[in-house]
Amino acid sequence: MYKTPCSRLSGFVGVSVKQKLARNVPRCNQIARSLIQLHRRDPSNWLTYQHFNFLKRQYVSKNTSELHQRAIPKQAPVLTIVDERDDSVERQVERVPTINPAATDAGPQAEDATHKPQDKLSVLKHTAENAAAQNVSVSHMTGTPDEPPHVQVETEEEKQARLDRQWKQLKVDRADLPDIYARLSKIRLTALVVTTAAAGFAMAPVPFDPVMFFVSSLGTGLASCAANSINQYFEVPFDSNMNRTKNRPLVRGQISPLHAVSFALACGVPGVALLTLAVNPLTGFLGALNIFLYTCCYTPLKRLSITNTWVGAVVGAIPPVMGWTAATGCLEPGALLLGGFLYSWQFPHFNALSWNLREDYSRGGYRMMSVTHPAMCKRVALRHSLGLIGLSTLAPVLDVTTWTFPVISLPINLYISYLAFRFYHKGDRSSARKLFFCSLWHLPTLLLLALTCKKYSSNQEGAGLPRAFLPLTFPAS
Repeated sequence: MYKTPCSRLSGFVGVSVKQKLARNVPRCNQIARSLIQLHRRDPSNWLTYQHFNFLKRQYVSKNTSELHQRAIPKQAPVLTIVDERDDSVERQVERVPTINPAATDAGPQAEDATHKPQDKLSVLKHTAENAAAQNVSVSHMTGTPDEPPHVQVETEEEKQARLDRQWKQLKVDRADLPDIYARLSKIRLTALVVTTAAAGFAMAPVPFDPVMFFVSSLGTGLASCAANSINQYFEVPFDSNMNRTKNRPLVRGQISPLHAVSFALACGVPGVALLTLAVNPLTGFLGALNIFLYTCCYTPLKRLSITNTWVGAVVGAIPPVMGWTAATGCLEPGALLLGGFLYSWQFPHFNALSWNLREDYSRGGYRMMSVTHPAMCKRVALRHSLGLIGLSTLAPVLDVTTWTFPVISLPINLYISYLAFRFYHKGDRSSARKLFFCSLWHLPTLLLLALTCKKYSSNQEGAGLPRAFLPLTFPAS
């Protein structure tokens, strides 16, 4: 049969494989039967496509110009409710004809005549029994007719809570609009932005112009309101998951998204136009750039990468530069130095703030250093706190302040560096909280000291500020 050794070997292997498969067939059949019986015995354990999370929705895909719907979720069983007013049983009983007793008391009749009433009586009895059984089942489902129906009395508080949960038309009270606009524009953050811009304007080595100061501050504040409003518009679904931001106007539905965008446009367009036309084009460009960086770069980066913190620091560093350019009309090293102060200050400030809000940021889906890179968060806060000392020393080198400023600003810079070191060493909530609250008073104190030690040129000394605001200098020994 086999002519070569290879043929004999292949034939032997084929026969052995066939024998093994023949031995395993009964076992496989038994396992398949047991599985089928198990699933038939308990249909609730059947595995369907609806058990998968990603297939619970209805997806519609377009293929060859037709719409195909797939993964339709399982329909909930419909519970049939029997209405107590349904008188089908009574109507069925009413169809039963009455029996004439006179006919039963009559004498014996013919055999054909007596069989018909008896058959008719048995049919009527069977029908009455069925009707009684149906009536009992109805009474079990709907309750006895003699029992009075249970009526739940709803209190006013429960009614109000139920109405609050229901959909209702959005109504805006005009008396609440100022408070809503203040929270939509993050009024405290906007006030900080305007303050830093005003400090940049006051630090510029030119005579102080009150009208230009007011116009530039107003334009900067309007640009900040626009950026903050657009930021809240983009982050509504994520702010609703955070305890810190769940009470914002758009999250609570106090105003519509269209209303918020209209408010942002009403602030942003006049603000940038005011900075461009009434101040100078460079300041207007910086205002528009800041709105773009905050809304189109920083806001989406918060959910993508930790680089959002550095982008946000650049956004915070631009307002003092805008104040300087509004006063001088040009970009100088002093403006960049003031921007460097704000840039470095934001890292200990924000990293300490986000450290105690890690759970909130994680719940909202934001990628912050405190959530994804906690060790880096502490290092960066310490590094930039020490950087404030170096920037303060650089100020008199660039002829922005006198040499008094590095000396009198050293204590507060050392103190915030000490708190940053404790935060780096311990990394607990208490040290983060102390560093954050220190940063709140550190920045205005540092800017005020810089303004006090401002260095004037020889032909402009005394022209910008009153005598009380002249730079503080030590007498020569």
